[in-house]
Amino acid sequence: MKTCKAVAKRVRITKTGKVMKRHGGQDHFNSRDSGKITTKKRRDQSVPKQYTRTIKTLLPFAK
Repeated sequence: MKTCKAVAKRVRITKTGKVMKRHGGQDHFNSRDSGKITTKKRRDQSVPKQYTRTIKTLLPFAK
């Protein structure tokens, strides 16, 4: 199966197998967000467990 490039660009898999993604809504209009939200957007967040299995099937290198 080929790698789904759309998913591969948005997601990375940690050494322990967790699927991490960037926080959404970082492109523009960030000045209206509070400082707390802006700080949260800098960090990666883990993908919910119900999606990890699907994402790992789309990324054959993530077995």
